[in-house]
Amino acid sequence: MLNELFKRLGIVHMYSTPYHPQTNGQIERFNSTMDSKIASLSNSSRSDWDDQLPYVIFNYNTSSHSTTNTIPFELMYGRSPILPCDMQDPMVSLQIDPQYSTKLREHVSSLTTNAQHNLRSIQQTYKTRFDANRSNPSYAINDLVLIKTSKSRRKFDVRHEGPYRIIQRLTNKTYIVQHVHLHHLTQQVTVDSIIPLISRHTST
Repeated sequence: MLNELFKRLGIVHMYSTPYHPQTNGQIERFNSTMDSKIASLSNSSRSDWDDQLPYVIFNYNTSSHSTTNTIPFELMYGRSPILPCDMQDPMVSLQIDPQYSTKLREHVSSLTTNAQHNLRSIQQTYKTRFDANRSNPSYAINDLVLIKTSKSRRKFDVRHEGPYRIIQRLTNKTYIVQHVHLHHLTQQVTVDSIIPLISRHTST
């Protein structure tokens, strides 16, 4: 049922790996923006943050976004938002246009196409920049590794857990690992969380 809804809406459902925020980059960026805006409007104890949500959402939806170079409000309604600071004519005249609905759909479709083009362009720019400064590690089944701890830590806390053994490769960047001694501990991780562990052999 849910998959059929996604299909009708043109949504591609992608699963993310825990503690890998890059997978949900758009959501993480949205959360960061919302957090900072709410914090700037809330009281010192942050107890009235829910009262500020309507204002923050309105501000977010009526601001031009750098990735799409478009205002979300205009994408939804096909017109620019009227802000409280905008001068308005007290005399309002309405014109009847029999082609209004058709023109509105065409305008919104054009806005959406431009936004998608801008989004793909900026994503490719980010990808090119990211790929130029990243390594491309690969691991084999039974390789021993350490896993970066996802728990909040203080300065001298352990930063890596393990040892773990690679037991399954899901994709080029995602693996299933199992603790060498505590076999009930398995988890799905990305290469960003993996530290290769080199066994040291001593000669006799």
